[in-house]
Amino acid sequence: MAQLLGFTLLSLFVTSILIIPFIDFLYKIKLRRQKQNTVDIFNKPTPVFDKFNAWKVGTPFGGGLLIIAVVSVLSLWGYGMLNIKINPWELFVILFTFISFGMLGLYDDAKKLVNNKKIPFFGLRFRYKFFIQWVLAFIIASVLYYELGYTFLFIRGVGLTSLGFLFIPFAAFVIVSFANAFNIADGLDGLASGLLLISLVAFLAIVSTNLDQGLGIFIAILMGSVAAFLYFNIYKARIWLGDVGSMSLGASLAVTGLLTGKILAVAVIGGVFVLEAGSSLVQILGKKLLKRKIFAVAPMHLYFQNRGWEEPKIVMRAWLLGVVFAILGLYLAFIR
Repeated sequence: MAQLLGFTLLSLFVTSILIIPFIDFLYKIKLRRQKQNTVDIFNKPTPVFDKFNAWKVGTPFGGGLLIIAVVSVLSLWGYGMLNIKINPWELFVILFTFISFGMLGLYDDAKKLVNNKKIPFFGLRFRYKFFIQWVLAFIIASVLYYELGYTFLFIRGVGLTSLGFLFIPFAAFVIVSFANAFNIADGLDGLASGLLLISLVAFLAIVSTNLDQGLGIFIAILMGSVAAFLYFNIYKARIWLGDVGSMSLGASLAVTGLLTGKILAVAVIGGVFVLEAGSSLVQILGKKLLKRKIFAVAPMHLYFQNRGWEEPKIVMRAWLLGVVFAILGLYLAFIR
């Protein structure tokens, strides 16, 4: 554990040194939030969202790119320095998830910068991006099944339950769900990154008991980088993750749960992400099937904003709820 925490401190230090020049770089290339009128997946205006986010115009986004670069380089360096005998397919799953979903998110960030749908490849609709997410997720899930032999779920009170070939669509569903849940939660300053840090601490505790040093190093390094980023992301944020970060980190959180065999625990540890995504899903289904809204606005954090809660209050209470979920998830993971 001391060695893992050393990697956390190293990552924290490196990211802290690089992040200010990186923020200056984002300003230089003008990768900043523009004044815009956003729309939902039904291409309908979202005036409530625009109302609460109008003051954030000009803040740079794309911080996830720095996290991906730092964590990927330090992880590979750590594996080589310690001569860790990590299964190459496990390393592939970790880094492919981390980088591929990040690059898909980077497409969205680049589209905001270009802001011109007539340019080739910069007019992709949500349904097509959603399809690409599933393609990436099925690749990852297939490697888990065929190369690493993952076919099971651990259910408290039941034990190991083999899903057989059905593990592939199940794992793909989990990965896509968390990638989008994280993206939805990344709507307030410090909300998603703070919740992620809480979740990573919980999974580091789980991994330390499983003696999976390879995954442990990745989690420890990611913790340090996210902590350094969070310092600049809390209200009022100087930088945001962007889609490059939210999609990458959400998918990686899901894969962490899959690799530990504690996928039901990740649904609890990441419970606030589940609530955020669930509120959006209920709203979408209400509009689609019932032709009316279930909530005044969604997702959950926007609902509370609309009720008059201040942004820092929502974030801090979500963090507290995240700690409770993390403790509950650890309890479920460790109880005999």
